[in-house]
Amino acid sequence: MYKNIRIAVIEDDENLRFLVAHRLESENYQVVQTGDGNEAEKLILEQKPEIVLLDWMLPGKQGSEICANLRHQGFSNLIIMMTAKSQDVDKIDAYSFGVSDYITKPFSMDVLVAMIENKVKYFIGNQGVEQYTFGDTEHHPNIHSLVRNGRKIELTILENRILLYFLQNIGRVISRDELMQVVWGYSSNVNTRTLDMHIVRLRKKIELNADKPAYLQTVRGMGYKFVDNP
Repeated sequence: MYKNIRIAVIEDDENLRFLVAHRLESENYQVVQTGDGNEAEKLILEQKPEIVLLDWMLPGKQGSEICANLRHQGFSNLIIMMTAKSQDVDKIDAYSFGVSDYITKPFSMDVLVAMIENKVKYFIGNQGVEQYTFGDTEHHPNIHSLVRNGRKIELTILENRILLYFLQNIGRVISRDELMQVVWGYSSNVNTRTLDMHIVRLRKKIELNADKPAYLQTVRGMGYKFVDNP
């Protein structure tokens, strides 16, 4: 299934880079790698991997700068930023330098593999094609955006994850715990209040009246559900 999927691992921690590369190769992905920020751009532009795992902090050059340079030179494949847990990932401006998604360190290899499998399933080979429609709104998850009446509305990385999960599970009641697990993974510093805050922000972007949501509805005592035809 994955024999033709190439992943670039850009990480200056040699032990972590070895572990990630070894696990991905055992899952039958092709892996190219480097720990040098300056080498990274050249390697990625030459090899054109379907997915790039890019460390946020690299010697000599930040991951954000590498990402921006790659986008400027026309690289459009998925770039997943590996960030320190202490960084507030939702404040990362995905649009100024083009990050597709992120994963926080430390992460388990199982979580990383599951994330990549999800990207392969939903994005590889479907870039620019996959979209969801509800009402008069289109959701383009690969570019973190909504399009309504010809106007583009940008979503944060976390808003994008939340909405995508709802659109993949229309009509199903999703508990807060399930949603937090899907969106934040194993991050222990996330609570229901943080989730509810993101839901409020998302509603302001997708609902005609955020105070009386038609699509993203609260199910008291249980969680939320997304209704396609309110």
